[in-house]
Amino acid sequence: MPIDVRVLRRGDESVLAAVAPDVFDDPIDPAAAATFLSDPRHHLAVAIDDGIVVGFASAVTYVHPDKPRSELWINEVGVATTHQRRGIGRLVLAALLDVGRREHCSEAWVLADRSNTAAREFYASLGGAPGREDAVMFTFTLGGNVEGGL
Repeated sequence: MPIDVRVLRRGDESVLAAVAPDVFDDPIDPAAAATFLSDPRHHLAVAIDDGIVVGFASAVTYVHPDKPRSELWINEVGVATTHQRRGIGRLVLAALLDVGRREHCSEAWVLADRSNTAAREFYASLGGAPGREDAVMFTFTLGGNVEGGL
């Protein structure tokens, strides 16, 4: 049976009831999945093998007040260890890039740690070009008081 690749929408939450153990970072939270899928700007492409989700890619279409067209921010790509090196990452990412094209996004982009050679090689193999700047990501913890913060 071939791998089925689908972009999930509102009402497809049940597809996430059967996920291989190492696809997502954490177990699926049904309420969070329903919230994610109910937002038309959130996108989740999944690869399904014999009824089990074995890969995914997630993205967000966003608009900005100074940009004439929206952009597709690719958040994450994950494939079960048992299914790696079979083109599944390529399939789910291609499904998301198609979403971006249908939504007339000007570009799609993803961040990867410089030390993550596999991710950098993967994105480059799909035609992605590394940015010209050496970006640094900052994160802000939003729970509780942040010492010296806002």
